[in-house]
Parts: sequence; C-alpha cells; structure tokens
Amino acid sequence: MNENLQSHGTVDVGGMWGDPMKLSQAAAQYATDAWQRSLLYADIRRQRGNQYREHLAEEVPNVLSFRAEIVMSGLDLPRPVNYGLARIAPMEGTVIDPAKRPFIVVDPRAGHGPGIGGFKPDSEIGAALKAGHPCYFVGFLPDPVPGQTVEDVMRAEAQFVRKVAELHPESRGKPAVIGNCQAGWQILMTAAVWPELFGPIIVAGAPLSYWAGDNPMRYGGGLMGGSWMTALTSDLGAGRFDGAWLVQNFENLNPANTLWEKQYQVYADVDTEGPRYLGFEKYWGGYVFLEGREMQYIVDNLFIGNRLATAELTTSDGVRIDLRNIRSPIVVFCSHGDNITPPGQALGWITDLYRDDEDIAAHDQTIVFATHDSIGHLGIFVSGAVGRKEHREFAAHIDIIDLLPAGIYRAEIADRPAGVPAQDLTDDAYLMKIRRSDLAEVRSIVRPDPESERHFAAAARVSEINLALYRNTVQPWVQALSTPLSARWLQAMHPLRVGYECWSDSHPLAPVVAQAAEHAREERHPVEPDNPFLKAQQAMSQAVVHLLDTYRDQRDAMQARLFHAIYGSPLVQALAGQSRQDDGPPRPHPGESPEHCQYMRQELARLHESVAQGGLYEAVIRALFHVLRARGEADERHFRHAWRLLQDHLGGVPPDMAQFRRIVRRQALLMQREPDAAMAAIPRLLAASPAADIRWGMTTVDELANQGGNLSDAEHQRLLHAMGHFVQALEAAESRQAKEQAERPPAIAPASVAEPEPAPLTAPVTASVTAPSAAPLTAPVAAPVAAPAAAPEPAPEPAPVPDSAPAAKRPARAQASRAHPSPRKKR
Repeated sequence: MNENLQSHGTVDVGGMWGDPMKLSQAAAQYATDAWQRSLLYADIRRQRGNQYREHLAEEVPNVLSFRAEIVMSGLDLPRPVNYGLARIAPMEGTVIDPAKRPFIVVDPRAGHGPGIGGFKPDSEIGAALKAGHPCYFVGFLPDPVPGQTVEDVMRAEAQFVRKVAELHPESRGKPAVIGNCQAGWQILMTAAVWPELFGPIIVAGAPLSYWAGDNPMRYGGGLMGGSWMTALTSDLGAGRFDGAWLVQNFENLNPANTLWEKQYQVYADVDTEGPRYLGFEKYWGGYVFLEGREMQYIVDNLFIGNRLATAELTTSDGVRIDLRNIRSPIVVFCSHGDNITPPGQALGWITDLYRDDEDIAAHDQTIVFATHDSIGHLGIFVSGAVGRKEHREFAAHIDIIDLLPAGIYRAEIADRPAGVPAQDLTDDAYLMKIRRSDLAEVRSIVRPDPESERHFAAAARVSEINLALYRNTVQPWVQALSTPLSARWLQAMHPLRVGYECWSDSHPLAPVVAQAAEHAREERHPVEPDNPFLKAQQAMSQAVVHLLDTYRDQRDAMQARLFHAIYGSPLVQALAGQSRQDDGPPRPHPGESPEHCQYMRQELARLHESVAQGGLYEAVIRALFHVLRARGEADERHFRHAWRLLQDHLGGVPPDMAQFRRIVRRQALLMQREPDAAMAAIPRLLAASPAADIRWGMTTVDELANQGGNLSDAEHQRLLHAMGHFVQALEAAESRQAKEQAERPPAIAPASVAEPEPAPLTAPVTASVTAPSAAPLTAPVAAPVAAPAAAPEPAPEPAPVPDSAPAAKRPARAQASRAHPSPRKKR
C-alpha cells in the first residue's frame, strides 16, 4: 500500500497546518470539484440506463460501427437458428478489390449481443476493409429459436460461408473466417465437418482445451458439483439460459475492476470518459439468451467434459468432429494478459491432438500462433491498438498464411526496424515475421499436467452423476412450477439488469439530477492536479484496488486448493471410477483409423513418385526451401519481392491460388520427407526449360535468399549446393540449344543467333507460379518460411560450380554480365 501511495506523490499534510488559508482553499477547490464530478457521474449513469432501455427495444440490437445489410437469415434455413449473415458496407475512401478473398467475422454468443468484432473503425472488420477485402459479419438475435442446437448453428455457419463464396466467384481464395471467443471453437467445429468450404481461419481468444492453462474459471464447474446448476438455471428460465449469468462469471473474475476501478475511472475523469464508458456499456449490458439444450451441450461437452480437443464429439448423423480434419491454416491469437482464455486454453488442443511434429505433417495441418504480452480478453478483438497492429497484419498477409505448408509456425509483429524502407512493407509502421515453430514450443506454453487432468476427469464424472440425479428427482418439479411469467420476473431481478434498470429517466429524481449536472457542466471548475486532497483520493483508490486484488488472489488460490483436494482424494476418484494404480492418460488420445493409415501410405507412395515431376517453378520452390531451411523464418519483404519477380516473368498470366497452394505444400512435404532425392531431381525438372528460364530461376533464388539480411555460412553453402543443380541443368540446356542451332538450315541461321525467349508455361506449371492477388505481399515464396526444421541435412556434397561461373562472392552487377549467374553472399 505504501508503494501505491508513493506512486501518486506525497500528501504534505504537515505543511498545510502551517498555512491554514492555503489548506482551506485547497479543501474548497476539491469540494467543488468533487461535487461537480459526482453530479456529472450520476448523469452519465442516467444516460447508461436510458441507453440500455433503448438498446433492448431495437429489433436487431448490435454495436456495429459499420453499415450492414442482411444477406441471409438463419431463420429461413431448414433447421432455423437465430443467426444471420450481413454484408458490411466499406468505409468512405476504402477501395475493395473484388479479386481478394472475402472475410467473415463471427461474433461470440457468450452472454452479450453481437457487434464486438466491428465495435470500432480499428477493429477486425476495419482491418479487413482497409486491406481491400470484401467483408461480412455473422451476428444473432437476442432470443434463440426454440429447440435449436449447437449442431444447427454449425450447419447455419456452413451455409453462410457457402453463400459468401457464391457471391464472390472471382475471388482467388476461399473465404477467410474470424471467430472470436465462443465463435472460435464453433467455427473450428464447423470447419472440421465441412473443411472444403473454408480458407484461413483466425480464432481470437477462443478456448479450445478447457482443462489447460491457469484460468480460475476452470474450477467453477467442479466446485458447484457439475453442470446440474446449468440445467436448473435453464429450467427456471422456462427452457432458456440467461446470458447475464455468463457475464456475471466474467465480472467475478476481477472484483477490483467490477466493484471499483471501472466506476472510479469514470468519476475521476468524468469530463472525458463519458463517451468511451457509454459505448462499452452498450455492449456489456446487451444480454442475450441461449436455448437450454444448447447451453447444456456446451457445458457438458466442452467446459466440463473437454471432449472437443480429443475428437470425442459426433454430429447427429454420426460424423466425428475432429479438428485434425481441417485443411485450412488455423491462426490462433491469444494473450498472456487474458484471464478468461489464457494461452494454455487457446493452444492446448494442439498438444491434446498431436504426439509430435511428424503427426502434424501427416495430417497436413498448418497452425500459426501469435501471443500478446498484456492485452485483456475483450481487447483481443476490440482494442484499437490491436486492430491497428495484429489484425491489420493478419488481414494484409492472409494470402501468405494460406500458402504455408503443414507444420507449426509463430507469427511475430514488431515495429518497423531502423533501416527498413517503409515502401518495402504493406504497413509502414510494422514488420511481420513468420518463423518455424514446433510442438515442443507449444508444449512449453501450455504446460500439460496429467495429474491435474486426472482431477478434472474425476470432476467430469461427478458432474454426470449429479446431473442424472437432478434430472431423475428434481427437474420434473422445477419444470412444472416454472412459467414464462416467472422466468421473466427472475430475469428482470438479475443483479446485473437491476443495475441498469434502477437509474434512468424513469426514476423520479432523474430530471433534477440531469438539470443539476447541466449546470455543473456549464460552471465546471476542475481541481488542480497537485491538489493534496486529489492526491489523497487517488491514493485511497489505489488502496481499494490493492485490497480487492489481494482478496481475488487469495480466493482463486483457495478455490484451486479446494478443487484439487476434493477431486484428488482417493474416495472421490474411486466414486468417479479412477484407481490409484491407473497409469494411463486421464483422457483417450484420438487414435488413427485404419482408413487414415491406409490413406497416408498411399499419399507417401504418390509423394515418392512425384520427386521427378514438375518444372521450373517446382525447382525454384525446392531450392528456396533448401536454402532458407537453416534460417527457419521469413518476413513480408521476401513475399513482396517474390511477387514482383514472378509478375515480371508471368507477363499477366491469371493466377490460380488453389493450384499454387497445392504445389507449394507438396514441394514442402517432399523437402521434408525426401530432401536429398528432391534436390537431386532438380536437373530433371529443368530438362525441358530453355537456358533463359533457368537463368531466371537462378537469379530468383539468389535474390530471394539474400532478401532481408546477410546469409549465414550454412545458408550460403546451401545456396551453392542448390545452384550447382541449376548450373548442371543450364549447361545441358545450352548444349542442347547449341546443337539445335548447328542443325538449323543456313537460311535461318542469322535469326537463330538471338537468345530464345522463355518458353510458354504448361498449364500445371502456369498455375504453380501464380500469386493469390495483386496485393504486394502475395506469397509465392511461402516456401522459404515453411522450411522444415526437423528435416535431415542433405547427404550429397554441394555440386561444384563450373569454371565458367563466377565466384560466389562477386558483386551482383558482375554476375549479371555472365552467362551462368551464381549465388552471392552479402557482407
């Protein structure tokens, strides 16, 4: 507490007693300021109540700051739901490129109303629009359709994605989907059942492994005895679960903010905080309902059962919901400052599903994760700073992410380094790097604890027992006594709703306070910042926050100890069917079906056959994988430069994103499985290419490898090794061309002296070089990023460069004048 007092300065009470006049003046100034602030604060709270009532009266309440039009309503589907798809109108001055893939932002239905993904101009929707992408929004009505289920919502979301794809046939990629919090796991469940519909998926603050992390909320279900309380709440609500109870759980996580800090901040800065406070309270107080069966499924199977991360869920028609089926890149964005979805819960599904990195490659899955150091849960998808940085970079580089081969990557977004020209970047303020990661790094963040999971498994079993007891004994009586009228009264008396309802223009004192506040606003006399009484107020506030934070920490620690004491006891574990002699995992690891094993054997056989298949662009991609594998990362400059080189060489050939993505991923898998054979086959890939094309390929590999920094010794040796294969093919091509020239009739000999233009590309190869869009950072060279770190070093020694090629360390200008361009090593 002393530290908190000192942080706001020292209150010089002793000095004031020596000057009574100064003390009285400071006291009078503070009293006037405090009284005016009290009136203005009360008036802001009055406006909050009015806003709450007006928001509830809206037909489709939301907090979007963008104009939108309904495209498709979930009420019209064969299995209706209260969700809808809306098209977002671009902001003034924003140019939308119809060739770019559309974005779909899906908001969480976790107690609040929709719109948080587009709450501000600098938001997920704003970032997608500024990057030139068409944008759509999936929201929902406050009341669910009676009888709707989680599976019904999944089917509706699949229909929405399908509809957006139909509206953009000219798009070079499938729709990218952003799922916030609860919407994140629901979108991944949908993509696991209908993987062919989705482009890259971004999940922000989405819990997927509910027993992981250090979130104190994970103990709540066990300490209440399981999900029977969820069933009771839904029964008392006449079949609907009141989302205000979910919001209450969030509020309880941080009592200092709920009970004091949020309100004090408005009081202390009452002249400026009003608009921000009212804007947030419009979202925070927009409570919605969930269907009782829908909420029960979520609590039983996800929150307490934790069955999503081990592929134990199935649809009504028997389809397993296995996240390993997703073929689109998955971007996981989480924060260490998030106490609702910490990084452990956001990333734990990866360690739950996969045993090692080989397992991830075998399932052809791409996972990119990014962590923030301090932002809170809502800040992940509503903070303007995050919207201007992380979400804008994700949107600008979504095509790069879509091209990453199978494996785990870490995205890092930093301020633009000194010496990097702003024109080299998409956003002149930030530089995005993507580096190869692995399961070990994810495991170090998640920190799996088998003993702790055993306790949660016992809690899940006890929850099933208590729920069955409730349903067989008490539930029939509760349902018989509950009516829609009683449910409405219980909802109106919820403590959070009372806080909004009790103070608005409907209160008899409201006109008096409003008039007094208007007078205070006109005669405002704020106190000086160095007023000793103001400093005492600030010190007192910090003391209150410190006291409530201490209470919170002690409460959370006590709940954790109590949970583990109860569900770690031999008696409770025995009742849950656990034995002390059990040495197996507390949860079954998702196994491999015979069909998948057979499929992988066939894929590996086809992969082996494709070692010598391809052409110039497959050779360039292999060489880049080989050279930059030692680096393990690339930044956006590699992709920008690659796009410029390929565009110059293509000469306007229309791109085919899906085909190019398949080629890049296959070459990456080849370089991981059979690196030596793949590199040795480069001369065979180039056998039909003209010498000019081979020289272009060598120059491209050299420039891209040297882009963004000096080559290390290992990278330089790999570049020499790759160039040796190109030189071998170049000599064969020049020999072949010389022979063809000598065999030509003399009459046409003069015309054949000129070096031939690059041969036209065949259809498959043409597709392989295309880039996803005309954006500067389209990603043909995602290949260097994806260089597998675990692949073995190539066995053969680097092929010698013939004497006709210049030395590797010659300047680029000198190399360009020679027939055989060779790699350079930057100093």
